[in-house]
Amino acid sequence: METNPTPQPIVKRSFTDNMRLWFKGVTEPTARFLNKIGLTPNSMTILGLIGNLIGAWYLSQGNMLMGGIFILICTPFDALDGTMARLRGEVTEFGAFVDSVSDRYSELFILGGLVFYYSTHNNQLLTMLTYAAAAGSIMVSYSKARAEALKLNANTGILTRMERYLVLTPLLLLNRPDLAIWILAIFTNVTALQRIYKVRKEFRKKAAQTA
Repeated sequence: METNPTPQPIVKRSFTDNMRLWFKGVTEPTARFLNKIGLTPNSMTILGLIGNLIGAWYLSQGNMLMGGIFILICTPFDALDGTMARLRGEVTEFGAFVDSVSDRYSELFILGGLVFYYSTHNNQLLTMLTYAAAAGSIMVSYSKARAEALKLNANTGILTRMERYLVLTPLLLLNRPDLAIWILAIFTNVTALQRIYKVRKEFRKKAAQTA
């Protein structure tokens, strides 16, 4: 007697996941070229981190254009290091861990640069909003990581990492970091709450299935 296979849950792709698919035709040839010239995925991760740190320094000095240019160039290294590792057959859990940690450091460097700038210019409101944006960004990532540790999916929300990059970078280039900070401060924390709510729903679903 045949039995029907257990249906697998449909995991909705995030905007970041879709961007990786849409730009696969660009990232894969670029990753192949970088592998060919001898760069490694870890070196790309480090270069991205250093580049964002330099961008953060420019932001701390009030040079939003140069900061935005460094962030524009270096943040996409995150897509390249993972693609390079996959093409080399060197994808490891530790590599993914280091990549994720370096991403969090990059975000904190960037927002820390803005905190320094606003605090030294006695702009208390934007200093606190930038802190709120940093806290929200970390909580978006932390809530997903904790959910995955519990074998739950929290890959949802309106402002995941790619959206944050697409909000912050153009507004830095346009010298409107204040507008970027308002958006990030509000919607990163909304995204974290969305993920908490989704995990709560999954817990309730599991409880109903075992009842």
